Amino acid sequence: MTILDETYTLSNGVEIPKLGLGTWFIDDDQAAEAVRAAVETGYRNIDTAQAYGNERGVGEGLRTAGVPRDELFVSTKLAAEIKDRGRAADAIDGSLEKLGTEYIDLMLIHSPQPWDDFRGGDYAEGNREAWRALEEAHRDGRIRSIGVSNFERQDLENLLQGTTVVPHVNQLLVHAGNTPSELLDHCERKQILVEAYSPIAHGAILRNPEVQAMAQKYGVSVPQLCIRYTLQLGTVSLPKTANPGHMRSNAEVDFEISGDDMDALRGLRDVDYGEHSAFPVYSGR
Repeated sequence: MTILDETYTLSNGVEIPKLGLGTWFIDDDQAAEAVRAAVETGYRNIDTAQAYGNERGVGEGLRTAGVPRDELFVSTKLAAEIKDRGRAADAIDGSLEKLGTEYIDLMLIHSPQPWDDFRGGDYAEGNREAWRALEEAHRDGRIRSIGVSNFERQDLENLLQGTTVVPHVNQLLVHAGNTPSELLDHCERKQILVEAYSPIAHGAILRNPEVQAMAQKYGVSVPQLCIRYTLQLGTVSLPKTANPGHMRSNAEVDFEISGDDMDALRGLRDVDYGEHSAFPVYSGR
């Protein structure tokens, strides 16, 4: 048994694999091949988004991977700009059509604010409207579980005013160097499972000498150490790659980080995302 066989159970009883494949930055015409390679390696959790522009390719990969649909866990996300019920309902239908599947295992609101106003204005009512569309699709069985992404504590509290389903998942930027411990604890109290995207800090962590030394101590690569760190935090880890070799390596995390080293990784705060700081999720604006 490897990490690819291990699952968490969401608050509604749905099982989700602990390790998944992120597909951000994988072009639509390359997504099918990447997904097939991941499934062949043993991945069963595939994450995409409307904003990635590759749902069609991801769906093609899933359909041609030679594994029954009910053995796969497929996630996507509503575009961050959609903050009304009607557009959200149409977008859900659009994702189902592009993915070519009768149901989606998990669908998230991608961000509490549109990307051009990230961490800016008040979109609480718009998020509740989009959430009602997700709740309806969840009741219909078209979506097995629903959640959010990039939601801070206040965003979650705003969402829950007048809604009936507590998010099953909150997908967050979590990695050594950026561990939002208070938010992780809050989600755990609310029985909201956290998914860690960019667990390797979009590559920025590869240059950190402390992390390099710790990985050497365990006889593993920096990505393996960082993925293991997010798993030991109790999150789903979603490293993104189109490289089959990296997919295999990312799944070779059968080791245990000591308590002291977990504390050291949890305490890291200095990560320079370089050119990728232009993306709102890395700049924090």
